Amino acid sequence: MYVSGFTFIRNALKYDFPVVEAISSILPLCDEFVVAVGRSDDQTRALIEAIDPAKIRIIDTVWDEDLRDNGRVLAVETDKAFRAISPQANWAFYIQGDEVLHQKYLPAVKEAMQRWQHTSAVDGLLFKYSHFYGSYNYVGNSPGWYRNEVRVVRNDPNFYSYRDAQGFRKFDNQKLSVKQIDATMYHYGYVRDPRALEGKIQYLHKFWFGQGSSNDAAVPTDGFDYGKIDSLARFDGTHPAVMQARIERQNWHFEHDISYQNLSLKHRVKLFFERYFGWLPGEYKNYQKM
Repeated sequence: MYVSGFTFIRNALKYDFPVVEAISSILPLCDEFVVAVGRSDDQTRALIEAIDPAKIRIIDTVWDEDLRDNGRVLAVETDKAFRAISPQANWAFYIQGDEVLHQKYLPAVKEAMQRWQHTSAVDGLLFKYSHFYGSYNYVGNSPGWYRNEVRVVRNDPNFYSYRDAQGFRKFDNQKLSVKQIDATMYHYGYVRDPRALEGKIQYLHKFWFGQGSSNDAAVPTDGFDYGKIDSLARFDGTHPAVMQARIERQNWHFEHDISYQNLSLKHRVKLFFERYFGWLPGEYKNYQKM
């Protein structure tokens, strides 16, 4: 079995992406790792080069600044890395620059890849998600957060990154047929210095709405306001080992009263159905479970 990891990144230092931790967390499972490094305003390329020169292969890219359709440029960059992986790869392990896999899940992922390697009907593997918010002590628990997503896919030229690169689809816009595995991806997209997060939002904002759109007014100017959240739960588990140094460097303070909820009526109804019927109405599922 040959496994290729892949991702894309740009301005990782400028916007404080934990991309080194992201790549390092799944590198033990990968025979190679392809990173599409966009032309940056910082030393992102050197940062990636230093992780593991023996495994990591960089392809230099230029983002299409005119591609401003619901984050489509992120999928384009993802596909650049995906298309560059080795032809001998059986599986392709995708991870984004703010996602990290806990080391305790490495055996489960490896076992699943081995189990389904020769079952062609299985297009990919589905991971659970924990979305951290504000600090490393809280996770989002409202229906607004996606619960699962595909992160391991077959090395198939008919597969492609979908919409804003959250997931994948295959020829004729079909959803992938996937197996749920007992592994959780930790998403740290909303855990960083509020000023760095504000900068990231302002920068990526134009790839959804275009420069100077009316939505620009929603972006704060003096640091991201973590207080505007509908519902959080306390996280009592452990973080991946590769995240420990970053956690110790946290330079902002965030506390939240988890008894406080500001859920919309729609979200309250969804949670009611999930609690009493085990079904979350309207849950986003860009895949078909097998």
